[in-house]
Amino acid sequence: MVKRFFLSMLGSMAAIWLTFLLLIFFFIFAAAVSVSSMSGMKSLAAAEIKKGSVLCLDLSETISERKEAVSISEALSSGFGKGQYLNELTNAIYRAAHDSRIKGIYIKCDGAAAGIASMQSIDEALNYFKSQPDKWIMAYGDSYTQTDYYMASSADELWLNPQGAVDIHGLSGTTLFYKGLLDKLGVKMQIIRVGTFKSAVEPYSLNEMSPASRMQQEVYMNSIWNSIKENIAKNRNVKPEVVNRWANEFLFVLPADTVLARGIVSNIGYRHEAEKHLAERAGKEKFSDINLVDASAYAAAIDLTDLSYLPEVKAPKKKENTIAVLYAIGEISDSGKEGIVGNSMVDEIFKLAEKSDDIAGLILRVNSPGGSAFASEQIWEALEQFKEKTGVPFYVSMGDVAASGGYYISCGADRIYAQPTTITGSIGIFGMIPDIQGLLDKHLGVTTSTVKTNTNGNFPTILSPMTPEQAAKMQQYVERGYDLFTRRVADGRHIPQDSVKLIAEGRVWDGATAQRIGLVDSLGSLRSAIIDMAKELNLKSYRIEEYPQVSTEWWESLLSMDEISTESTGILDEESMKLYKHLERIKNAPRVQCKVETIIIK
Repeated sequence: MVKRFFLSMLGSMAAIWLTFLLLIFFFIFAAAVSVSSMSGMKSLAAAEIKKGSVLCLDLSETISERKEAVSISEALSSGFGKGQYLNELTNAIYRAAHDSRIKGIYIKCDGAAAGIASMQSIDEALNYFKSQPDKWIMAYGDSYTQTDYYMASSADELWLNPQGAVDIHGLSGTTLFYKGLLDKLGVKMQIIRVGTFKSAVEPYSLNEMSPASRMQQEVYMNSIWNSIKENIAKNRNVKPEVVNRWANEFLFVLPADTVLARGIVSNIGYRHEAEKHLAERAGKEKFSDINLVDASAYAAAIDLTDLSYLPEVKAPKKKENTIAVLYAIGEISDSGKEGIVGNSMVDEIFKLAEKSDDIAGLILRVNSPGGSAFASEQIWEALEQFKEKTGVPFYVSMGDVAASGGYYISCGADRIYAQPTTITGSIGIFGMIPDIQGLLDKHLGVTTSTVKTNTNGNFPTILSPMTPEQAAKMQQYVERGYDLFTRRVADGRHIPQDSVKLIAEGRVWDGATAQRIGLVDSLGSLRSAIIDMAKELNLKSYRIEEYPQVSTEWWESLLSMDEISTESTGILDEESMKLYKHLERIKNAPRVQCKVETIIIK
């Protein structure tokens, strides 16, 4: 017994010391990553911007709305500091347009991924840059994806590798349907919805899209493509029908000299030839002599919140001359850490209300497909409180998507801005409760017995189907939510509720059409909303502050050890993680949602 006791004690002590040593090693490693990351940040911030510099846009990664907090997994995988962000890129381009040290822009096209409205915002910024005196843009691509080409099409010179290709193919939208899989598993999705066009539930109840869903997608997708092709046509000085012809001709199979002859690109040459020409444009002997400044490094080296570089804006002397931009990005949920979390966003809005003496106006930047109807209502109400308590102007700027719950939280704004290619609307409500009884008894051999004190004591449950009475009550509940949603829109847009219901029904609209039917006030980017708000406030000097403020101190979450998950431990690969998160969202989804369908557009 004594021997066993000492062996157990020594084993425990060894385990404790081993754990302690591993923790020390882990913290040393983490500190090394931190130092490396911090030094990387400093090198960006210390980027020297000499006279005659060229701003470089490296279009090779996914372009996100803005930088988010850094996770442990990102830090330890050297992901810290990587990525491209729409607010940084566009602000850098606008700032460089008035920076005498920046001579031109060099766009390196290498397969960037971005939302369509984001692409449009970058295209607008590049055209603004090019419109300034003595500014030029040159682009090079081994090959051009449609995304690359759209963003680079405004370049004065568009270089293509002699063995490269240009891919312009128009738009398509693909929806994945899971009903066949659910049938095999013996799972039934019990759907309660309001709105003929509320197609977010169709993947779980149908094997293909309904006629209503197909019609609405055709309408808004054609409208979005019209906007894209018109912008490309303007940039390349051709007619829109010419761009449409390119999209129908399998352009990527054409040899580079044919692409050149048709005016799709302006120059053919290998990368080193393009770089030699770039050096000539920059007034240098060779490419290595150019002070090429990465857009992210440029953004880090200057104060992008200070707009006094604009000819019409003076340096702010009062801190109350601040326009706050509050970002609402991702799905709307009642709880959690990702996307727009109801309680967290409400707290952020109330904090801004408390700072009203220092804020001249608020712009809510929305990029969200919606989500929880309850959380959407809480955010809407908090924004109404903000307006009532502060009396300052409240605008909304929509990104790639601001639909369903994304529109719910937007509808109370004094003015709503969207790009012509923004996906919005989808004013509708649905509820979805799985019934896995068939899976349990037919496939797994599991049966259940329930004891309850009242008829509906176990409702809602996924272990058995709803009774007719329960289904009727759920329909009543969803219809009440729809009535509230349409009333919020009617009050916010100052139109009768019956008129809202005519354009609601869960129907998705593109930004250009949304403006025509009164869901949006103006077409333009976040910059447009900022400039117009400053004009309304008659501000000759102002600056921008972004919220929520992003913390890059990932070691705080490390100390709390609250991020050790399947993702951070690397158990699942990227594709498996996407599926895992999708299943998690279904499992944890609120019973009543206002959310637009997920469509893969390419």
